[in-house]
Amino acid sequence: MNITDARKIEIINTFKTHDTDTGSPDVQIALLTERITNLTEHLKTHKKDHHSRRGLLMMVGKRRRLLTYVKSKDPARYRNIIGQLGIRK
Repeated sequence: MNITDARKIEIINTFKTHDTDTGSPDVQIALLTERITNLTEHLKTHKKDHHSRRGLLMMVGKRRRLLTYVKSKDPARYRNIIGQLGIRK
């Protein structure tokens, strides 16, 4: 259910904006998307796990707020992120 260290490093390397970047909104959105995907698969098999469902909803809300921030600062970067992750229309 958790992201492995190797996968996390791979995601950070894909979305970082400079060499020492680990916390930019791009990286945070990508990591949240990976966690949301994993948790969604977990909830497909464990339908009554309401505590994890609440965590999922909180992660989706956090990702939405980060995407709104990026969209307000740089719309081109926003389109690039959602295109790479495939999370919007």
